[in-house]
Amino acid sequence: MATVSVNQLSFAYPSNDDANVDAQLTLDQLSTEFPTGQFSLLTGPSGSGKSTLLKLISGLYPQFAGHQVAGEITLDGQPVDQIDAEHRAAMVAMMFQNPNEQFAMDTVENELIFTLENQQVAPSEMADRVDHALTYVGIDDLRHRQLNSLSGGEKQKVALAVIVVMATDTILLDEPFASVDPDARQVLLAKLSQLQREEHKTIIIADHDLEDYAPLVDQMYLLNAGGTELTHLSSTEASDRLNQFTRETVTETSLALPKPEDEQALITLDHLHLQAGERVLLDQPDFKFYQNRVTLLTGLNGSGKSTLLTAIAKLRRYDGSIKLADKEVSKLRPKPLYRQLGLVFQDASQQFLNVTVAEELDLSLKNSQQADYFRDKLDGFLTELHLDGLQEQVVYSLSGGQKKKLQILEMLMMATPVLLFDEPFTGLDFTSLQQILQLMKQVVRDCHQTYIIVSHQLFGIDTLIDYHVALADQQLQYVGRLAQ
Repeated sequence: MATVSVNQLSFAYPSNDDANVDAQLTLDQLSTEFPTGQFSLLTGPSGSGKSTLLKLISGLYPQFAGHQVAGEITLDGQPVDQIDAEHRAAMVAMMFQNPNEQFAMDTVENELIFTLENQQVAPSEMADRVDHALTYVGIDDLRHRQLNSLSGGEKQKVALAVIVVMATDTILLDEPFASVDPDARQVLLAKLSQLQREEHKTIIIADHDLEDYAPLVDQMYLLNAGGTELTHLSSTEASDRLNQFTRETVTETSLALPKPEDEQALITLDHLHLQAGERVLLDQPDFKFYQNRVTLLTGLNGSGKSTLLTAIAKLRRYDGSIKLADKEVSKLRPKPLYRQLGLVFQDASQQFLNVTVAEELDLSLKNSQQADYFRDKLDGFLTELHLDGLQEQVVYSLSGGQKKKLQILEMLMMATPVLLFDEPFTGLDFTSLQQILQLMKQVVRDCHQTYIIVSHQLFGIDTLIDYHVALADQQLQYVGRLAQ
């Protein structure tokens, strides 16, 4: 068992002026202890350095990025940076915020085997450990699936199975449930709690969405926005913060059902059939999404939500008909289609085409259909999103939350009449979420847009949503509440 101690830790990412590294500190003089065998929850604003701290505990940093300016992190008294990689891999495992960044193989099974090979596990033990990990996480059915064919939530489950198969004493998880449906979230949290209780694992999770944690957490820590204070909250302070995130708040929220006679259909589905391999995802006789409305689309992981968005965006083959403003999507040429419609990817990094924040924003302004509107308001939007002052920063060096805010802003700036959002709220703390929601509400109103939003994050988004569509049993249906 390993107690994780953080002692006067300061860390900085590289800058153009390495001699002025003190001005670039991401973490500054942090000290705390994560007790052995306990379930610890780390929270704090987007960009505060939570992911950075986990990567330092895992030993990935400063080996692969940045400078450890001062202090140290120890596992049971041993400085992490003095533990050789092979030994460290047997002590601590980390699940990244974006699972795509840690997969190396083609299929789920091969990814788990590759993990064990890197740990130099005897071949005779591998099959049983792989079977155990897949069963424990509940993804036996994904064993032979191609990783690049999985939904975001399914990938996060596979990443958790990788953690389980490694069988380390210390487990670090960075936003592990951001793309997981609510039912699966509760199951996976229960599995982690079981690991902690029965196998005495030390678990440290960084998360913004605090729903479902209240009965599980032993210790809670708050990292402030500047990365200068890491506070161990008292049990009363932790309870007060956790109790703000209750599933009942979402479950009890009602939404209107559309009245077709009062609405104008913008996207019409007619005998639409979508498949992934041999699996039928959607078999929809008819359905309509309505103009100038914000529609939430939910469903279980792997049910076909992202597939539907990519089909509407003509990025996936479909059978049947999808019409955008009475024009068949499959027959539209790319340029006129993408003047009408934009897709906000689940992985923010896949949306970026340039190096710096300023270059990204300039490109969106150049191609915006309402450039004057955004040019006048851009400075204010950047300030509201706490992205001001970052214009010269490399986009890939931003935190997960900062990337997501930049991605959404630049896609809003394109001002297409229709925007499809695939899990736009992952990596956002509650304050950042409210800032993004306010921005989206303003732009959808001022620019007369239509949004379809796929999201498992439901807490706090009711003020944006007009209608809710649930995808279940290969069918779409409007429902009159926020939760399914």
